[in-house]
Amino acid sequence: MIARVLSGTVWGIQASTVEAEVEVGRGLPGWNVVGLPAIAVKEGRVRIRAALEQSGLAPPTRGRTTVNLAPADVKKEGSAFDLAIALAFLMAHEVVPRDRLAGWLVVGELALDGAVRPARGVLPIAVHARARGASGIVVPRENAQEAAVVEGLDARVCGHISELVAHARGESELAPAALVGPGAGAGEGGMGPGTGAGPRGELDFADVRGQEGAKRALEVAAAGHHNVLMVGPPGAGKTMLARRLPTVLPPLDLERALETTSIYSVAGLLGATALVRTPPFRAPHHSVSDAGLLGGGSPPRPGEISLASQGVLFLDELPEFRRSALEALRQPLEEGRVHIARARHSVSYPARLMLVAAMNPCPCGHHGDPVRACRCPPGLVMRYRQRLSGPLLERIDLHVALSPVPFAMLAGETAGEGSAAMAERIMEARERQRVRLRRSGLLCNAEMGPRLVRRFCRLDAAGDGLIERAVRRLSLSARSVDRVLKVARSIADLVGADAIQRAHVAEALGYRLLDAVPVPEQAAMYA
Repeated sequence: MIARVLSGTVWGIQASTVEAEVEVGRGLPGWNVVGLPAIAVKEGRVRIRAALEQSGLAPPTRGRTTVNLAPADVKKEGSAFDLAIALAFLMAHEVVPRDRLAGWLVVGELALDGAVRPARGVLPIAVHARARGASGIVVPRENAQEAAVVEGLDARVCGHISELVAHARGESELAPAALVGPGAGAGEGGMGPGTGAGPRGELDFADVRGQEGAKRALEVAAAGHHNVLMVGPPGAGKTMLARRLPTVLPPLDLERALETTSIYSVAGLLGATALVRTPPFRAPHHSVSDAGLLGGGSPPRPGEISLASQGVLFLDELPEFRRSALEALRQPLEEGRVHIARARHSVSYPARLMLVAAMNPCPCGHHGDPVRACRCPPGLVMRYRQRLSGPLLERIDLHVALSPVPFAMLAGETAGEGSAAMAERIMEARERQRVRLRRSGLLCNAEMGPRLVRRFCRLDAAGDGLIERAVRRLSLSARSVDRVLKVARSIADLVGADAIQRAHVAEALGYRLLDAVPVPEQAAMYA
């Protein structure tokens, strides 16, 4: 006798249906799992047998059990098929009827005592279940928040296999998945999942004394979702500025919130958050591996650049990161996606991140400091600077030089402008971009391609002349020119200007000086 139960699997952040077929036939008692299963899937037979015996649901053994996970040409990873296989096994032995859960997707890992443990990727599986017109989905209790986010889908939670059996027999009903608290859970009011991120109220740009030029550059960057590189001596406030950037970024719309939440669901980092509404903030250490930064592994998992998608990826001490990892950032920064290719398969993750990087001007950190002398030989300073390639710097829209903050300013009572005022201007600028780009499906100036740049970043004669002189004097590439124009468009949006003026172009060009200024001459920029 053959029984079938639907389940789901995730590849990247896209889900697909898997049909668990169980056949009980003649032969010596035993299990055989086919359908290209990974080791964790094969080991599920041990968990299932123990869970059924501990729950008093184990049927008398009548022969050999064959489990097929269809389609057979797709590799099955993880342990989320346990509950579906166990249910199909009980159906094949006629312990539970087959019609009660027909058309439902069942997801969950089984513990040895029959408890249902959480699974990764429940949100994309639930989205897929709704798209294919499934009758509903059964998920572990810990994943209830994820499934409840998907409107129009009957989602039920299961904490123990006996609850699922009772539901299938019509003896009781599984509880529906529901959101806990108003809105979208923890992701509504905090800064979203990330490293080093705290509640919005704990961080504010008003805490930053001095560095008004850097704050202005970060406001421009946030207005258009541009990449930023801050260069300055230790203690100048680079990390302090970067960690406050998410407090001025607009909340994510529903489509992008679902995409970001799906990434964290696949990575198993979602926790109690139902929907990530605030831009995430990630700050990996410079010792992170290439796979940890870009994604990879077996099975593939999203890396830091995908976990920072729609938010901020902060790379402190940028030259200390592996050269191979930094160079691999170039394509994701350009395309907004990272592609991980292996011999037998490939996977793609979103990477629409805002890169915020920081570095010292030299290894000791005091090159150009008017108070503390630099101990680095000129050749060492040059080699330190050359750890960042020209093509990578071209993809960073704003290069910001920071200088030490005088003690009088640090000890003063006057606070700088707070995050609330900055966020209001940024929201207004983002709204102008949303209206302008609504037909293209984009939200920010940084996402514009060359065709849209030519359409929306037109200059008058004065602006054209300034760009032409900059190209000759700074040797700007075509990519750099496009990025200057997009930054100028964001500057104009911040002041509500319909046309880009010469002053906007001049400010945007001021953020590209590191492209052309030789390292020995950069001392004046930090003095």
